[in-house]
Amino acid sequence: MGVRDPEATKARIFDAAVTEFARFGIAGARIDRIASEAKANKQLIYAYYGNKAELFAQVLEKKMVDLAVSVPIDADDIDGWMDRLIDYHSTHPEVLRLLFWEGIEYGSTEELPHEYERQAHYDRKVAAFEEAQARGVVTSAIPAPDMLFMLVALAGWASAVPQMRRVLVGGEDADRARLRASVRAAARRLTAPGD
Repeated sequence: MGVRDPEATKARIFDAAVTEFARFGIAGARIDRIASEAKANKQLIYAYYGNKAELFAQVLEKKMVDLAVSVPIDADDIDGWMDRLIDYHSTHPEVLRLLFWEGIEYGSTEELPHEYERQAHYDRKVAAFEEAQARGVVTSAIPAPDMLFMLVALAGWASAVPQMRRVLVGGEDADRARLRASVRAAARRLTAPGD
């Protein structure tokens, strides 16, 4: 009989949950499919993560932390930061899918699970832009929270709606390179000091 490894089991459950939630959202996800994919007992999922909504919240929270660690804000290098964000979303499309499902299921007014932690996460990112504005590296014409929101949208939209990108912009490597250059140019204009 093999040795049980709770951390390995939790990791398998987490990975299976990311896939399941990104594909089906909160309402459509099934704990039994997650358990089957993770080769784990359903009761372990509840023991480790609580109910389905809590599991989704923990999955999204961990993915958001991974994004923050992998692509920290760099207001001194907007081009580089945008490139890293575009690349991250291109290789981790599940993050945007999870955020879309969260938006569909919770809307704009219902409080999110772990909302306080999410707000603190975003407050740190906004503070980075406020500091850059105070140094005159980024324009103060647009409030820092709005600036962050717009830049994140610019960087992620092509990965969020790849079919729209293909139809509107084109599906070839040259088309993607042109769009990336356009996104970078838009981000530079949006953040340019002196406005």
